[in-house]
Amino acid sequence: MTPPKFRLGTRMSPLAMAQAHEARDRLCAATGLSTGHIEIVAVRASGDKVQDRPLAEIGGKALWTKELDAALIAGEIDFAVHSAKDVETFRPAEIAIAAVLEREDVRDVLLGAASIAALPSGAIVGTSAPRRAAQLLHARPDCRVVPIRGNVATRLAKLAAGEVDATFLAIAGLNRLGETGTGRPLDADEWLPAPGQAAIAIECRANDTAMQNMLARIDHAPSRSAVLAERALLAALGGSCHSPVAVLTRCSGDAMVLRAVLFSPDGAERIERSVQFYSSDTGAPAQLAAALLEAAPAAISDHFARPQADLR
Repeated sequence: MTPPKFRLGTRMSPLAMAQAHEARDRLCAATGLSTGHIEIVAVRASGDKVQDRPLAEIGGKALWTKELDAALIAGEIDFAVHSAKDVETFRPAEIAIAAVLEREDVRDVLLGAASIAALPSGAIVGTSAPRRAAQLLHARPDCRVVPIRGNVATRLAKLAAGEVDATFLAIAGLNRLGETGTGRPLDADEWLPAPGQAAIAIECRANDTAMQNMLARIDHAPSRSAVLAERALLAALGGSCHSPVAVLTRCSGDAMVLRAVLFSPDGAERIERSVQFYSSDTGAPAQLAAALLEAAPAAISDHFARPQADLR
């Protein structure tokens, strides 16, 4: 009997395509399917169409997912691949995260200087991420942040053209594009990454049991536990694209340490807490969120809310 063909949806960016090929290849290796039995269906997302404004100003993370969500729900694709950090916290009930691939290096890299301390006085730094902007301004309030968006090649070109003195990229994305050795890695213990950073999430329809069972074969349990814990923290914080939040998760077997830092947008205020727990303790991230918000000054807490919704 000829194996069925499956349609894998992805955004059209070079990084998204690299992630789709990685997901396809892992699935083929795990199931014995040939690559010809998984068709990669590329979709141009709304977030790729508008590059001149920060994501938070034009609709948030949904701009990376809504076209693929619609295609998935309509049955036009069978599963979809996303950067986990770009998947909004609350998802449609019809969609489930069926697998998280083994997480890559979570660190950011700095391009344009050897370190944050080495940035010239008054440096113009390009980033549209509130987390990166707030962390930078906390460490270097003399710097000026300007928005910068686009794929890796676009950002590198803007840096080379002198539009900014420095910018940031995720090392995982560079590695997946074969751009190893680009920029200066920042110590993740000092410069915390975004929730979900460096992880690839694969979604399918919530009622497609067969697809969920197939994708479970490439699920990496420690990475899944870490990503779901970080998403649960965001859910309890009510964090959005406007909320400067940074998270670092360390896993050792079933034990995890979740460390989170909240900032005011201008970087002036910073609050940090951590919690150690087992992956089976699904309430620990919410407890950490409550401790953070309890200790946070208004300059931070005003940028967070606690929505009452179920996390998928």
